[in-house]
Amino acid sequence: MSDEPMKAGEGVDLSRRNFLTAATVAMGAVGAAFTLVPFIASWKPSERARALGAPLEIDLSKLEPGQMVTQSWRKQPIYVVRRTPEAVAKLEGLDASLKDPKSEASTQPDYTKNVQRSLKPEVLVVYAACTHLGCLPKQYFTQADPEMGADWPGGFFCPCHGSRFDLAGRVFNGSPASANLGIPPHSFKSDSMLVIGVDATQGAA
Repeated sequence: MSDEPMKAGEGVDLSRRNFLTAATVAMGAVGAAFTLVPFIASWKPSERARALGAPLEIDLSKLEPGQMVTQSWRKQPIYVVRRTPEAVAKLEGLDASLKDPKSEASTQPDYTKNVQRSLKPEVLVVYAACTHLGCLPKQYFTQADPEMGADWPGGFFCPCHGSRFDLAGRVFNGSPASANLGIPPHSFKSDSMLVIGVDATQGAA
């Protein structure tokens, strides 16, 4: 070992070198983390991608009969309703009260041209905008609701101008709206996984 005295500044240089080494390692770790975040985020459709039409998956496993969720696809609100068996049965026999009972003048995929206007009888998927002036109809799912009258079968009521729709989104006679609520392209990835934006017969819309 050398007995020469340590020159002034050598201790300071060693500390500075250790600090710079640690700082470089830390900055590299931070940079890697920031690089990883957008990479992980890219696994899921971004809000912009969804707005442009990327498919939207909705887990229906916790949606109880009689409940509704509201989602957004292509910047348009979507109602998804799990209808009760009683509500599905009530859709039969309403033709005389509806403007377009067979949905011949309304917008929907061919695979939903049925009484329920759906792929699964219990699941309704509709654009939420009223076909009159675009207001959002409110849910009145209870049959004979006091506000809607004793003959009310359950459905939607638009608070802006009074249009009424049944639980298949079909418009009632006497409503300002002339067409049924539109239905977006959709399919089922599994029994409980709904996919909006992927057509049941032709793939992504």
